[in-house]
Amino acid sequence: MRTFTSADDITGAVGETIGTSDWLEITQERVNTFADATGDHQWIHVDVERATKESPFGGPIAHGYLTLSLLPMLSWQTYTVENSRMGVNYGSNKVRYVHPVPVGSRIRLVAVLGSADTLADGAVQMTVDSTVEIEGVDKPALVAQVISRVYF
Repeated sequence: MRTFTSADDITGAVGETIGTSDWLEITQERVNTFADATGDHQWIHVDVERATKESPFGGPIAHGYLTLSLLPMLSWQTYTVENSRMGVNYGSNKVRYVHPVPVGSRIRLVAVLGSADTLADGAVQMTVDSTVEIEGVDKPALVAQVISRVYF
């Protein structure tokens, strides 16, 4: 867990790995809850029997957007910013779903600070190169540049 306490701390860490989260198991319950929240009930995610028999993945897989939506939760385990007034999500660049995430597998986030720029309003815009790894799999599940702004 990396703790930043100022804009200079953040801008001085560009290029560094700022943290790695704990492993998180992707359960069928989490996948089903996400399906209910988004209305995406495609059988490769929620029909265990059919996904096991018919999908090329050998069983149900997590939604790509579920994996992406876990980034804020996993990020809280990689770094924190103290002494700021607030932080906001600003967007994402270059989101790619590289490898499916099978239900029952475990994932974690590796966060590298790709860039940090001080803006005219005093905020720091951080771009975090986010890689979601799957335990025991060579390819990552997801890679994305996640942009946030921190106001001091």
